[in-house]
Amino acid sequence: MAERGPRRARDRTVLAAACGTLLDHLPELVDAHLRRLAAHSAAYGRLIPAEQHRREAHEAMRTGIEAVRAPGAAPRRDLAYAEMLGRRRAGQGLPLDLLVHAYRQAGQLVWERLQEAAAGQPRARLVALMRSATTVWSVVDEQTDTVSRAYGAYLAAESEPHRHTDERPHALLDALLDSESDSDIDSAPGLASAPARAAAGLDLPEHGRYAVVAVRVGPRERREPCHRLVQGPGVRCVWRPRADRDLGVAVLAAGTGLDPLADLLDGGCPGPGGISPVVTGLSRLGQARRLAELALRTCPPDATGVVRLDRRMSTALVAGQPELARLLVADVFDPLLELGPAERSVLLRTLETWLACEGSAGRAAGRLYCHRNTVFNRLRRLERLTSRSLSRPRDLTEMTLALDAHRLTQG
Repeated sequence: MAERGPRRARDRTVLAAACGTLLDHLPELVDAHLRRLAAHSAAYGRLIPAEQHRREAHEAMRTGIEAVRAPGAAPRRDLAYAEMLGRRRAGQGLPLDLLVHAYRQAGQLVWERLQEAAAGQPRARLVALMRSATTVWSVVDEQTDTVSRAYGAYLAAESEPHRHTDERPHALLDALLDSESDSDIDSAPGLASAPARAAAGLDLPEHGRYAVVAVRVGPRERREPCHRLVQGPGVRCVWRPRADRDLGVAVLAAGTGLDPLADLLDGGCPGPGGISPVVTGLSRLGQARRLAELALRTCPPDATGVVRLDRRMSTALVAGQPELARLLVADVFDPLLELGPAERSVLLRTLETWLACEGSAGRAAGRLYCHRNTVFNRLRRLERLTSRSLSRPRDLTEMTLALDAHRLTQG
């Protein structure tokens, strides 16, 4: 017991020395941190000006390392800075999960560099550093908690003044989204004027160009509205929550297609999600919502991306008819489904990869890490099992649709 106090003091001395080494090389550390963030998501570079990001990352890492070097010291400048960054990132529209990831990533990088700094030292110093891991990660946990609370407080403060005044136009927008056909708007009392009233209340063009986005969300995403502020040149989104998904009404400037919207959603949405084709006018939002939800149904159970209906038409035909999809799988793949799970998975993955490579066995072999003759052999086995030929257009279409149906129904 008497040894514990002196040992703790030695551990803190070792940790402080290692932190001092990191502070001497802080610019290189910040560079490595920003590279990792850019590789993780393009949203950092899109939403935060580069020079500002570098300056703020430098300060956040400096105050964070100093907090690790002198645990328990007051005042906690790292927490004050985290609170400021939480509010600022919320205002910039950076998703909260990306903000938390940035802090976690910085902590991981600091810990890696601390270990490297002790690598050439006597074993006792490395052991002492390992005992300090709790100190390092406690500091990181406190910072992420602080930045998350500040982020949420900012959004709550921003939304409260508008909560009551926004209810009526948003209710009109909900009614337009929920309409099951265009005739609903023409026949329902009061709904015929909803497009004009919603346009005036939400500053939207009544006859503008729109697309609807349907994003499946879970409890965590519901607590952390990651994509509420998705917007960019030529694109503006208004989001409406549902029980298990969020609906985004995207107004597109003249000449703006779906590509800019899809790029903004990539990395800004938790996914999976679907994007409708472009429709004209707020009165067509019900149609666009139905098509966006159909695009969402083309996403298999394990999907995380946001897809466009205009690029998933064949899959949408299957997704729109679930009973027919099950019959198609049974008709085409029944003999294949009697195989063992591992063998069946290999054959289906080979077919999927071969289709993705536009029928090139050589390219498919490269992706599957096997010889091209192996790809040919697997495809021939598929043909024998299904009694279909991949060289016949009708058979190829049936196998492609059956593969889509199997991916959609296997969950």
